[in-house]
Amino acid sequence: MTPAIQLDHVSKIYRRYSGRQFATLKSALLQRSILKDLQANEVFPAMKDVSFSVPKGATYGVIGRNGSGKSTALKLVAGITKPTSGTVRVDGRISALIELGAGFHPEISGRENVFINGIMLGLSKREIEERFDEIVDFAEIREFIDAPVKTYSSGMYMRLGFAVAINVNPDVLLVDEVLAVGDEGFTHKCLDKFAEFRRRNKTILLVTHSLGMVERFCDHAVWLDHGEKMGEGDPRRVVDLYLTAVEKSEDEQLASATAKAVAAAAPPKPAAAAPDGELRNMFEAVEGRWGSREIEITEVAFLDSNGTASFVFHSGDPMAIRLTVVAHKPAEDFVFGIGLFNADGVCCYGTNTFIEQMDPQRLEGKVTATFAIDSLDLVEGTYKVDAAVHTCEGYQYDYHRLLYTFRVKSRTPDAGIYRPRHHWSFSGAVSFKDEP
Repeated sequence: MTPAIQLDHVSKIYRRYSGRQFATLKSALLQRSILKDLQANEVFPAMKDVSFSVPKGATYGVIGRNGSGKSTALKLVAGITKPTSGTVRVDGRISALIELGAGFHPEISGRENVFINGIMLGLSKREIEERFDEIVDFAEIREFIDAPVKTYSSGMYMRLGFAVAINVNPDVLLVDEVLAVGDEGFTHKCLDKFAEFRRRNKTILLVTHSLGMVERFCDHAVWLDHGEKMGEGDPRRVVDLYLTAVEKSEDEQLASATAKAVAAAAPPKPAAAAPDGELRNMFEAVEGRWGSREIEITEVAFLDSNGTASFVFHSGDPMAIRLTVVAHKPAEDFVFGIGLFNADGVCCYGTNTFIEQMDPQRLEGKVTATFAIDSLDLVEGTYKVDAAVHTCEGYQYDYHRLLYTFRVKSRTPDAGIYRPRHHWSFSGAVSFKDEP
């Protein structure tokens, strides 16, 4: 059976802007070559030897970060641009929800634009007349349909473009992040329309950052990164591969940012203690480092369940915060402290060994102190950590304020900060659909 969409070893190269420009078309032609003579740094590949096929009637998701080649793939399938090499084949009439309303003229009415745009998408005037009421009602702009499009809000403009494109009755529907064209009610209408297309055995190629939508609606998925195909197949498996790569990248970025923050906060000479030796208010102090350094924190590490240093964790995972400390002379008065804050600076939790009734006796040389969390019951987000060593009375040896960052990931979009262990129970006539 012939696939609805097929990309065979497709590459797409764009020219990168540089100072070297041709003044006229004549000068470009006299150069004998516009693309071949460009230096390597003057072009960039948006897609590199990508192949995949979409069976007829399938819903196929394309995921990846910004700049990964997702939209380029859709534009190649739509015929908006041509591949530099390789072939793109599409079987059937295409409707592309890519640049909604791209053909609208701002000076004429919505009614006239519906007819012009519909004809551009391959409909006859009679077909548009038959579907006109359905288009206008779907866009929810009947009272404004005879007003010039330039008077429309951006949402009205996009909704009308969506309504026209969705009513072309295509064999292949191309969708590129268009569900932000209206309020929640309109979004549900869009999703219902997609479901209707699936029931009618239409082919859908969907580009989106909504991984949940890919898992729920798509039969297959492909993951693109820097123009290359990184994975293809079952949507849940492909999404998991993508999230693993994203977490690795986030881990590297957080490691770099944390190292810079610690380096910037470390003065060449030991900083003085706070006035009167009092411990600064952890709810008021800003990012930085202070203390006498008689006892010095030389490293703070976040450890996963395998004892491996990491900066990205999942809600409910175990996590340990390990402090490496050097006492430059023996000490008998010392307290280790930890504070957890969310990205807004709200304290999630704070404790120290003195609060937990650990009476200090002796500290000498290099030691480690590990604060182990059995279950990191925080909602998804970015968190900061305070690490400190001070005396029982609050004299600071070394206080690291908000210098260390880690991230909690979760597939559940909870609200708040804390995610308590919980379950639901019900009585009476109540039921829920099983997960697909």
